[in-house]
Amino acid sequence: MTGTHEVLNQPPPLEDYNLYVSDPVLDSAVAREGGKDSRDALIDFGAIAGSAEYYRWGAEANRNDPRLVTHDRFGHRVDMVEFHPSWHALMETAVANGNHSLPWEDKPPEGAHVTRAALTFMSGQIESGHNCPISMTYSAIPALRTTPDVAENWIPGIVSRSYDSSFQPAQAKSGLLMGMGMTEKQGGSDVRANTSAAEPLNHGGPGSEYRITGHKWFTSAPMCDAFLVLAQAPGGLSCFLLPRWIPDGELNQFQIQRLKDKLGNRSNASSEVEFDGAWALMVGEEGRGVPTIIEMVNGTRLDCVIGSVSLMRQAVSQAAWHVTHREAFGAKLVDKPLMRNVIADLEVETEAATLIMTRLAGAFDRAEVDPSEAAMKRIALPIAKYWVTKRTSETVREALECLGGNGYVEESIMPRLYRESPLNAIWEGSGNVIALDVFRAAGRSPDSLQMFMVELEKGSGLDERLDRAIEKAKSAIDGATDLEFEARRIVEQLAVTWAGTLLALHGEESVFAAYADSRLAADHGALFGTLAAGTPVDELLARAVPAR
Repeated sequence: MTGTHEVLNQPPPLEDYNLYVSDPVLDSAVAREGGKDSRDALIDFGAIAGSAEYYRWGAEANRNDPRLVTHDRFGHRVDMVEFHPSWHALMETAVANGNHSLPWEDKPPEGAHVTRAALTFMSGQIESGHNCPISMTYSAIPALRTTPDVAENWIPGIVSRSYDSSFQPAQAKSGLLMGMGMTEKQGGSDVRANTSAAEPLNHGGPGSEYRITGHKWFTSAPMCDAFLVLAQAPGGLSCFLLPRWIPDGELNQFQIQRLKDKLGNRSNASSEVEFDGAWALMVGEEGRGVPTIIEMVNGTRLDCVIGSVSLMRQAVSQAAWHVTHREAFGAKLVDKPLMRNVIADLEVETEAATLIMTRLAGAFDRAEVDPSEAAMKRIALPIAKYWVTKRTSETVREALECLGGNGYVEESIMPRLYRESPLNAIWEGSGNVIALDVFRAAGRSPDSLQMFMVELEKGSGLDERLDRAIEKAKSAIDGATDLEFEARRIVEQLAVTWAGTLLALHGEESVFAAYADSRLAADHGALFGTLAAGTPVDELLARAVPAR
């Protein structure tokens, strides 16, 4: 305070609260999807992720960008990336809690994927960038398992709960992290246009040694210990494990050309790299690179959904907290009818997305033993990835506006959430690719579409508005004359109806009522804050404000 004025009418910072306990739907959703035995661990992590210290780590990691060091002081090429200590604190916390490894450990808890989804969801609310290497490490395991010799040597280090940031060969480290490099500058999502070449050093085939020469336009998390990459082998596009150090203890020919200067995700390093005869091991069958690495992509696509919902939840929590404590025009903002409409509408969107996220994560657990869940997962994953990630920017932007100018300055977490919000809709396949993947999945596995329709039908008879939406979803597919042209419209209808079914089955009555009136009956404007008069907003508002 100076001598001119006293600071009044500013809300206290939203920190030092439990992200798990305060969430209106997460606990029940995790239990329903099979993760109830992990509740105590999730509550403990919720307190860590909601602490003032964790918020500080997130802010500091994003204010201090990673720094590329190409050479040491003697002129030797090293290609290292240096990070702020807060980045390492975030990584150490994530690894120690199994965010990268839980489903693959020797004795995973029941519902390990959904438990891990909840952990990732909470950490991502405060800092998203560090979840990139965590996600890729988690997602690499199924691809590595296609080649037992490679898996035997690498998976024990990957599932270790020791975070080891030292720059040395894998065999000397207590824990390992995985990255990925698929896209090249001339192809982007069209990875079959890749030109990187892999030359066999011996007989070739799964587990054999190759030399890779070429480049990658996006190699995520170049500080990792090894990467799954695609390159053209004599038998076609193939998948390889490419480590930073080769078995004789020398640095691999993995040269970082630059770090990307990105819109958001600033704490995390994304890079352009060159491979100059880099040593690698083939993973999977020669010529089957895409089917092999898609095992990894599926996990990272799940994390795109989780990451998007985490941004939505934190943004809406911040908005609801602000309007509950801020006064304007003679009353608290939360008492203003139009603001109540906005916050209630944002809460409906966020709870619907949370139910999609947890249902999808539960399907990852059950798919290993239940063929019907495996089929449903194949098509539900791109549906969720398409819709939820695209709804994120709209949700975060509207939540930011609730804070006015306070939400637009960097001291607030809101600009960081907003810059992050488009990322997951782009990563691992942007909108058109993902929408078309829905119908590729249906074409390859007709039972996947059938099982998704069974999922929607679980809501039949519960509400007339939902019944009409289910019939509309069916007719959208049956009546399509050009699936490629109409893909976005159809996938949107499937996603909106799926969320309605989940809310009807598992959501609070007030949330479903608002969702059905606005989203299913189409009594909703193009923007948030357009719920119809008579919507039961009191309970929705209470659900949006985090309890400290």
